[in-house]
Amino acid sequence: MSDPYADPWVFLREKTPARIALGRCGDGLPTARLLEFQRDHARARDAVHAALDSEKLCSELDPLKPIIVQSQARDRALYLQRPDLGRRLDEASREKLREGFYDISLVLADGLSALAVQSQAARLGALIEKRLPLRFAPPVIALQARVALGDEIASALGARLVIVLIGERPGLSAADSLGAYITFAPVPGKTTDAQRNCISNIRPGGLSLEEAARRIGAIASYALHLQGTGTMLKEDAALNALAPPEAMKER
Repeated sequence: MSDPYADPWVFLREKTPARIALGRCGDGLPTARLLEFQRDHARARDAVHAALDSEKLCSELDPLKPIIVQSQARDRALYLQRPDLGRRLDEASREKLREGFYDISLVLADGLSALAVQSQAARLGALIEKRLPLRFAPPVIALQARVALGDEIASALGARLVIVLIGERPGLSAADSLGAYITFAPVPGKTTDAQRNCISNIRPGGLSLEEAARRIGAIASYALHLQGTGTMLKEDAALNALAPPEAMKER
């Protein structure tokens, strides 16, 4: 016999980590749900303030001779208070970057979740490089970085396109989400977000590394052909260009 007082929405909790079907106790939440909220909020705060272990990440990328750079935000507190400083390289870092002839610059940036970058960025970067038989600049590990810092890095390296893998702002259901921003011909201080393509929610409970690499690779390849990203490049068009003719017929 079914319980007439059971929450009719509880089955949804089995389908998603989102905060739904929380139930109620009087006018408030049940104690278990309140404790879950406090736990998730603490995890999100920890993710924002955690520092990236750049040396460990560097060792994972060792064969590729990665370069570690720093934005003008000298510490985490300043980074959170002054987003503009996270978009600019400090002078010492700029001197580490040597201009070359590259198709793609890959930037691994701590962003707002060092946890996401620490646990996934090196593997995702390797999958992307495997998919694209192009000239890659040495990978760059960027500390206290915002997305636009990749523009300055790519410009200094002489890369035609930049892929920034960055820790996304943590939410209550995900503190380890990685984002990928693809920008063709970035110009420091002038390129806008409308000129970027974004793949988000890359994490174990979201978009897999393999699928993310497939999408990023398709967008990057199509962007170099189209010579543009952002509003002029639609992800579906890039994926269709990647698909074999027989797959297109099935659609």
